[in-house]
Amino acid sequence: MTQINQEAIDNILSRRSIRRFDQLKRVDDAYVKVILECACAAPSANNYHPWHFVVIDKRETLDNMAELHPYGKMLKSAALAIVVCAETEREGKVIRYWEEDCSAAMQNVLLSANALGLGSVWLGAKRGDNDLEGRLKSLLNVPADIALMAIAAIGWPLETKDPHKGIDPHSLHRNKW
Repeated sequence: MTQINQEAIDNILSRRSIRRFDQLKRVDDAYVKVILECACAAPSANNYHPWHFVVIDKRETLDNMAELHPYGKMLKSAALAIVVCAETEREGKVIRYWEEDCSAAMQNVLLSANALGLGSVWLGAKRGDNDLEGRLKSLLNVPADIALMAIAAIGWPLETKDPHKGIDPHSLHRNKW
């Protein structure tokens, strides 16, 4: 058996959705840079990298996002949010796998935040009641031809959760259902 990078495995298994943050502590720009570098290292179909990232660390904007998003109250205490957006077309061609590409980038955002000791939670932004995507795009000045995928609320955690344990046997199927 090859050597296992146990730190990487532990980081994946210990990543949890954190919704309570220390509002008084900001996240250093060096940490944000690491998170974005990790996001950009995600796999991408045809190497298109359709993603764009909007980093929000202005308190007023985070509070406004919290008011718009029906499940976004944790944005009121988050130090920052990273909104993952995507080009769905490029040079007249549809980018077919932008959702998968951006989901992989978002997972890297969450995992890298965890590795840095930060808490984070994934908030959907693509679908929602009352034109959530349109209202968020308006607030953040996102161009009409760019799609929103998700929001990561990030900050210094005020809660801890136990790591994930095991595999649910009802979810595992081998060779057929």
